[in-house]
This record gives sequence, C-alpha cells and structure tokens, in this order.
Amino acid sequence: MLNRIIIMGRLARDPELRRTQSGVPVASFRLAVDRDFKDKSTGERSTDWIDVVAWRATAEFVSRFFTKGRMAVVEGRLQMRDWTDKDGNKRVAAEVVADNVYFGDSKRDGDAPSYGGSYGSAPGYGAPADSGYGAPPQGGYGTPSVGASEFAEIDDVDGELPF
Repeated sequence: MLNRIIIMGRLARDPELRRTQSGVPVASFRLAVDRDFKDKSTGERSTDWIDVVAWRATAEFVSRFFTKGRMAVVEGRLQMRDWTDKDGNKRVAAEVVADNVYFGDSKRDGDAPSYGGSYGSAPGYGAPADSGYGAPPQGGYGTPSVGASEFAEIDDVDGELPF
C-alpha cells in the first residue's frame, strides 16, 4: 500500500518540542496550506490547517530552525489517530507524520544553518543522523567529484544493448 503526502504551507505557530518518557524528541506544529482554487462567491482561497508531527532528529531540526510564519515543505505519511475525549466520546484526528521537512522559502539571516537552503537529505534536514545521508558533495550536485582523467574509454563495444 502507498501512503505518501507532500504539503507546503506556513507554520501557524512555533513548533512545540517535547520528549517521550524514554527521551525521544517529538515536535508538533500546524501548517496553513492554501488550496489551489478560489471560492466562487468570495474570490478568496480557502486554507486547510494541517497538524504535523515530527520525531527524533527531524523534530529537533524543526524546533530549532522553524518559527511561526515560516514556509515549510513536509514529506511524510497521513495517519489517523483514535482516542476517547473526557466526555467518553470517540474522536478521530488526521495528522501528517513527517519523514522530511524542507525550507519552503528563502533563507533568512540567522534562521538557518550556514550550509542550509533546502537540502532534505543532510542530517537534521529530515533524515535521521544515522541514516547515512550527508551534506551535498563539494561543488554541489551535478558537478563531477572526480577528474575526467579517472574515466577510461570502453574499447570493446559491440553495439548491442545489455537489456
């Protein structure tokens, strides 16, 4: 089954960072996501208020670098959570569990790390620190990291494709 969601919006308030009893960081925040179409009667766009939960390194990253009004792109999965309220009524909440969180707007002075921008795979940018992903290679993506002299020509090409 497939459960992937990507949303982009502005933080409605500063993220709230808490820790579980075992010390695992968890951040919760709400994104204001504008719809792509305008209401025919008012001519204005409607806004959806979407709750997001981030865990571990992603939670710490969000709580450190995002504030109310900052544009964020969240990649994750939709989760439905059931609970019983204080009156004994069954309730259901939909929330996005964030796998990666990216900057959705330009970098502001002092708001983001010096290597930042919108890299989603650097530690703290949504990928767990132990995931094996690191900062972009020197020279950025698309720039060869090895010299052209390290590549050799293939002489025995017979013109047939291997597939």
